[in-house]
Amino acid sequence: MGVGRLEKAGRWAVCLLMLAMGLITLVACGNAANDSGKIGVVVSILPQAEFVERVGGDKVDVTVMVPPGADPHTYTASVSQMKALSEAKMYAKLGSGIEFELAWMDRLVAANRNMLVVDCSSRIDLIEMASGPDSGGSHDHGAMDPHIWTSPLNAQTMVRNICDGLVQIDPDNAALYERNRDTYLQELTLLDRDIRNALSGMTNRRFMVYHPALGYFAKEYDLVMLAVEEEGKEPSGEDITYLIQQAKENGIGVIFASPQLSPKSAQVVADAIGGKVVFIDPLARRYVANLLGMLGELVQAME
Repeated sequence: MGVGRLEKAGRWAVCLLMLAMGLITLVACGNAANDSGKIGVVVSILPQAEFVERVGGDKVDVTVMVPPGADPHTYTASVSQMKALSEAKMYAKLGSGIEFELAWMDRLVAANRNMLVVDCSSRIDLIEMASGPDSGGSHDHGAMDPHIWTSPLNAQTMVRNICDGLVQIDPDNAALYERNRDTYLQELTLLDRDIRNALSGMTNRRFMVYHPALGYFAKEYDLVMLAVEEEGKEPSGEDITYLIQQAKENGIGVIFASPQLSPKSAQVVADAIGGKVVFIDPLARRYVANLLGMLGELVQAME
């Protein structure tokens, strides 16, 4: 009986030893994966992720706070995001008044006071948010438009600000960051040129959107953006009537909507004018490709 017990105890000891060795291996592998030597950089929205990755290359590991499909007006940071932020070396904030940052920025900074905070809106002139329908167009609430990235020229400034931040926290790789920055700035310059060429012959330069996210784009390229919604508020019945009138008077047959928001009111206007709702996403990660795609939709709608 004693020998049997000893044999069983021996087998249990071997099993426990093997389990412990397995756990040690898993932990070691996990640490190896996490300890990649990359610089943790956190951004608020997806387009910024492309900016950071194009400048930082394989030196950076980017965490996006507002993930695909989420609404930056209402998004709440997750536990895993807060953990990544606590280990980050840099936060590239928009700095233009986007709701997520207004609600969360103080808490994000408090969670990691050692990280560098870069203001991507530095050296960008903010414009007022386009007002929604008010049956006269005279409403002026003075709120500033946070959607600075929709202008490729603003994007160039944001990329420069991000590069300056990476150089500050990692000066040994400054030449790499500056070289990557210049390459990407050339792409953004070509993007700006392509947009201007595509819009140069347009006579009807008005378009209608549900959420007024393209104000900087419209200002940059001498377009007029008509907005269905204002400050997250659904339009009233009187507003809808006014929008339908505006759409008919300006030959508008397409109402643009963002996938993060309900297109219900946009669909009401579209149905009334015999038009359609087309989805465009100003928050897509692939900035250059996405803006070219939006350009194609806008040109087709305004022709």
